[in-house]
Amino acid sequence: MFKLPEYTAPDFDQAPFITAPEVKTASAPEDGVVPENFYATSIYPEYFKIQGQWVLARESRMDCVVVIKGATPCVLEFRNVKAGDAVVVGRTDDGSQGIFSHAQAFKTTSGTNDTFAFRTSYSRESAFSGDYDRLYEVLRHDRECGTIIWVLGPAVAFDHDSRKAMASLIKNGYADAVFAGNALATHDLESHFFHTALGQDIYSKCNCPGGHYHHIETINRARACGSLKNLVKKYCIRDGIVAACVAKDVPLVLAGSIRDDGPLPGVISDVYAAQDIMRSYTRRATTVICLATQLHTIATGNMTPSYQVTAAGIRPVYFYCADISEFVANKLRDRGSLSSESFITNIQDFVVNVERHLVSHR
Repeated sequence: MFKLPEYTAPDFDQAPFITAPEVKTASAPEDGVVPENFYATSIYPEYFKIQGQWVLARESRMDCVVVIKGATPCVLEFRNVKAGDAVVVGRTDDGSQGIFSHAQAFKTTSGTNDTFAFRTSYSRESAFSGDYDRLYEVLRHDRECGTIIWVLGPAVAFDHDSRKAMASLIKNGYADAVFAGNALATHDLESHFFHTALGQDIYSKCNCPGGHYHHIETINRARACGSLKNLVKKYCIRDGIVAACVAKDVPLVLAGSIRDDGPLPGVISDVYAAQDIMRSYTRRATTVICLATQLHTIATGNMTPSYQVTAAGIRPVYFYCADISEFVANKLRDRGSLSSESFITNIQDFVVNVERHLVSHR
């Protein structure tokens, strides 16, 4: 039976917490500008001593600042700070300045204490069988008791089986939101209309005559319909990722980029507007799985906290990255997440394996 790791709270009745000073603040001099010596947040649970009490920031994000509102620490992006806001200042997070970063909140002891060991990082040679089994347990748990976000690169739609498997996971309740770009949705829909992605057959990999028109033909049809929902309805689309999101009412957040064709209706061209919408979902995320998309993976990782405060208590956020590139997959480990895991693998194999275990062979 899967069980979430227990959160070990600091003992604030002991030194140095009991004698620590109140957290200090300084007024923001103008909108979007914070005072000197501001405190920047990490991914860890962080407490601030306010009116004699150590208070946890309930919604966090790395590389942000903390504004005290009443007796509540609120984590804000720099651009959202307003002139006069009481911004936390101080660069020490051991409690001595009324700030404590709880990096050992979900710490467990396992394995060896040897100072030298082989294969401590992720590579093509890493064993992932145990990681897959733990992922299945997490997804089963969070399907019922959490919020699952998928971050998808277009490669997920480039293959017949992975496209079908991803749609099945969405239809069977294993997605509460999907982040992607214009390309993922475009090639998923192109696959419906032409059975191609960028003009290449998604099963046989044969390049089709005139195939380079297929994705822009798809975009044009979608733009004529005014929305992806209208497109799905007009053309009675029942297969694929976009149709699954529409059928299950799963939010599909498409963040635009400077290289986009079209784009599709619904693509958010303002990057900060896209970030705000993505952030509204990462605030609630309990599991995030990023597939073959370096930029979206790093962006989502930077705005996702390592913990969530739920009705049942404080729990970790599970963050996974699957990519054929060791550099991309290990990037999340560099950000120091409490629970980030990487799979160095072909993305089609990853999605198909997950779907078969959770849905097809249930």
